[in-house]
Amino acid sequence: MSRIADRLCQEFKLKDFQVKNTIKLIDEGNTIPFIARYRKEATGGLPDDVLRDLADRLLYLNNLENRKQEVIRLIKEQEKLTDELEHKINTSETLQEVEDIYRPFRPKRRTRAMVAKEKGLEPLADILLSQQLVQGDMDQIALEYIDSEKGINTAQEALTGAMDIIAEAISDDADMRKIIRQLTTKKGIVCVTGTTQEVSDFQMYYDFAQPVASIVPHRVLAINRGEREGLLTVKIQAPVEDILHLIMEKIVQNRESITIPYLERTAEDAYKRLIGPSIEREVRNTLTEKAEEQAIKVFAINLKNLLMQAPVKGKVVMGFDPAYRTGCKIAVVDATGKLLDTATVYPTPPQQDKQKAAQVLEGLIEKHGVELIAIGNGTASRESELFVSELIGGIERDVKYVIVNEAGASVYSASKLASEEYPDVNVSLRGAISIGRRLQDPLADLVRIDPKHVGVGQYQHDVNQKRLSDTLGAVVEDCVNSVGVDLNTASVSLLQYVSGISPAVAKNIVSLRDELGRFTSRQQLMGVKRLGDQTFVQCAGFLRVDNPGNILDSTAVHPESYPAAGQLIQRLGYDVGSMAAGAVRSIKEALDKININEMAQQLDIGIPTLRDIVNELGKPGRDPREDMQGPVFLKEVMTLEDLKPGMELTGTVRNVIDFGAFVDIGVHQDGLVHISQLSDKFVRNPMDVVSVGDIVKVRVLEVDLSRNRISLTMKQVN
Repeated sequence: MSRIADRLCQEFKLKDFQVKNTIKLIDEGNTIPFIARYRKEATGGLPDDVLRDLADRLLYLNNLENRKQEVIRLIKEQEKLTDELEHKINTSETLQEVEDIYRPFRPKRRTRAMVAKEKGLEPLADILLSQQLVQGDMDQIALEYIDSEKGINTAQEALTGAMDIIAEAISDDADMRKIIRQLTTKKGIVCVTGTTQEVSDFQMYYDFAQPVASIVPHRVLAINRGEREGLLTVKIQAPVEDILHLIMEKIVQNRESITIPYLERTAEDAYKRLIGPSIEREVRNTLTEKAEEQAIKVFAINLKNLLMQAPVKGKVVMGFDPAYRTGCKIAVVDATGKLLDTATVYPTPPQQDKQKAAQVLEGLIEKHGVELIAIGNGTASRESELFVSELIGGIERDVKYVIVNEAGASVYSASKLASEEYPDVNVSLRGAISIGRRLQDPLADLVRIDPKHVGVGQYQHDVNQKRLSDTLGAVVEDCVNSVGVDLNTASVSLLQYVSGISPAVAKNIVSLRDELGRFTSRQQLMGVKRLGDQTFVQCAGFLRVDNPGNILDSTAVHPESYPAAGQLIQRLGYDVGSMAAGAVRSIKEALDKININEMAQQLDIGIPTLRDIVNELGKPGRDPREDMQGPVFLKEVMTLEDLKPGMELTGTVRNVIDFGAFVDIGVHQDGLVHISQLSDKFVRNPMDVVSVGDIVKVRVLEVDLSRNRISLTMKQVN
């Protein structure tokens, strides 16, 4: 463990106490959100993303150590373990290196080399490899090994068997494989050809070549998909001459030996038959793993930005789920997301009954005081937007609309969760509820949907699905705990992402809430079935109680810090009761004047913890998403045909990928800002410039009406 801790310190450039304390906290079963928020003194204030990376790396290194010990045991059982070999295994830095070392000792299927050894050809192989002969004829020497009973009938057969033995030894050399792998990665070329000349999404790869060292991740995934669909063939063109030269350099000791021609043929056979194919697979697997990690990373960042979009609080919202033949589904939700009313209208083709639809919507707007209409961006969105724009332009009430990314709404509407939440609501109407709620609180609504279905990924179905699910689940967990959860309004879906809370405990919390009517304090959580002391410690700080008897219950201050927080309040001349009565503004002024270092010493708590307490007391119940940009609300509508090159517009970033960003500019079709158009400066990574949910100014470069494509730029747009 000490070796692992030292390595983590070096790799993450952290202090010894940070790594050792973090490992201890993880081993004790603490969650990453809890460690990040409430154990800052122990970790030196490491943020959740660093803690997760450290935890992932810790898992890998633990697996590496376990595999090293397993390989040492297996080789020892064969009585082939030497001190040098054991040292080599123990100093290996990757699982691949360990497997390369173990390769000669791994049980194999019957190989040509094994057969040759059984025929007694190892001495002949030793003669070839020793290179001591500078005169004579190898065919004559090989005649001594002819044995018809063993199936060796000619000198050439004997020499071929001997070369098979040497070829396998070369292939099993761990150092040789490592160098060849590095050389292939450094100088190899990914060569792609099309299996057809038909037009397809992979047409650009029909005659494509790019160095292994510089091929970008999204192209690797595109090529892999094209290969799976039978439209592409892929080959790694390795620097074969360099590799054969390298092999010969390692095995040749005497250039004058008569065995050199045989060794040259052996080296070529070892590479082309044994080493090359497996190294090509390994290199392609490495490219794919890196590409998948990049795709997952992009998805994770986009998901975080999507979940952390600013909520639209205190507004009655109408969710509008567009459609053609089956009609547009309408759901009105109050300011807390509670369903008030539903309807189905037919303002779009083929019925196009705009008059009746307008009557229904106007009635719902007046009846429930609707202030915003959230329109899904799917099928019939354009026609629905035109209809809504005309509708709100003709009524006195100030109503605006906004286009909402409806990705995942249909998945939610048909889910078991939706059936439990709205058993009496038709499945077709549940999507409209989701659209309305996700405008009000993106986080609270989107946690009801599998993160893979929220529409902010790239090649998400092509990557390791377990790794993707684990990563996205961690993102949701971090977002939920960063924002905090209202104990009296949170759904089971939201609660189960809270630190330490399992799905079963989340259901039990809701059950107790139903019995109580509402929670009035965090302490009541101890009455929840299966929520013990350890779970309480993990979750309590992230669960908030609105209008509690103790103001601290509505903040991110952990119950374990209540005594210190209470003393702080008293030292400032207040008490917890007076704060609950509304003395927040005056206490904030007092908090601004305290000396954090001195007060931390007086209260006997850590400085990071005190800073957090001060921040919370200064603004109890503050939502960190308040700092994020809100959505763009609209009254008028524009069509694709209205766009002209040079036109400047404001839009919302819907998705960020490796080669740019897609921006919603209010014409139903998102426009692409290519990476080269994101800034006047060179951009290496689009995420350095934009994030999902950003409100940006763009200029139209080109509009392709036939293909519904819009090219945008952010260069020199003020």
